[in-house]
Amino acid sequence: MRTIRPLLAAVVAALAFASALLFSAAPASAHDVAESTAPANGATVAEVPASVSITFNNRPLAIGSGVSVTSGGENWADGPVEIIDSQAVQKLRAGAPAGEYTVVWRVVSSDSHPIEGTFKFTATAGSTTAASGSAAPSASASATSGSVPSAGTAPPGTVGSAPAADASQPFPWSIVVIAVVAVALVIFLAVTARRKLAGSDDENRPEAAE
Repeated sequence: MRTIRPLLAAVVAALAFASALLFSAAPASAHDVAESTAPANGATVAEVPASVSITFNNRPLAIGSGVSVTSGGENWADGPVEIIDSQAVQKLRAGAPAGEYTVVWRVVSSDSHPIEGTFKFTATAGSTTAASGSAAPSASASATSGSVPSAGTAPPGTVGSAPAADASQPFPWSIVVIAVVAVALVIFLAVTARRKLAGSDDENRPEAAE
């Protein structure tokens, strides 16, 4: 009985270590996330904005980014995506009509992993923006100028921030596999040691009886 207790203690300690490894490593391996969009997902705006933007918790990389803004089967995105601080900003072409718009975005997060998502908004009037506009404003500038509706343009972390839809974050399955293998190895060693101790006791019993 005395030999079994240390083995059980070792198994319990291994399980605790594996659990701590899993839950502590998962947040560290998480990718960047989209905190808000402008316009907000599902919002109805007075007119088609000059640009749409997605705000992240970290600054995304300036490579591999793409945003499509479609309505009526046509993509109204104008030029490449601009990375401004923690925002991915996509300007729209002049003459975009009223209606429902679907925004599909894809960026490379600060940890070099691609993330993507989608959101929708509806414009009750077409675009009145000139074709040769200046660079798309940031979230704070948009809120004051009115070029992008206030819905979803509040600074990240405030009540007004609208969560971006369908932002993906892969679960760190590699950590789970490592934890399971570690636990299985400890259990195997414990069972093997227990059998060896039991065999050793059986061999020593006749000598003790003599």
